[in-house]
Amino acid sequence: MKSLLVQIDEPTYRALNRVVPANRQRIEFVRAAIRNAIRETEGAHMRQAYLKQPDSETEADDWSTSEEWKR
Repeated sequence: MKSLLVQIDEPTYRALNRVVPANRQRIEFVRAAIRNAIRETEGAHMRQAYLKQPDSETEADDWSTSEEWKR
């Protein structure tokens, strides 16, 4: 696992300690926040790509090449 040194301002640090006071929990909180930010950013990029080049009506309704769903 890689290490990352991040400096934050005092008010943000105090707020973080109010939300997650324990050291290990704080690390997991920061990791989860980074993962969520990455997921949101990737989702926003995907939305923008679809807005720039949406599926045509025929592509959106064509299920002829879809795989069969099995239970």
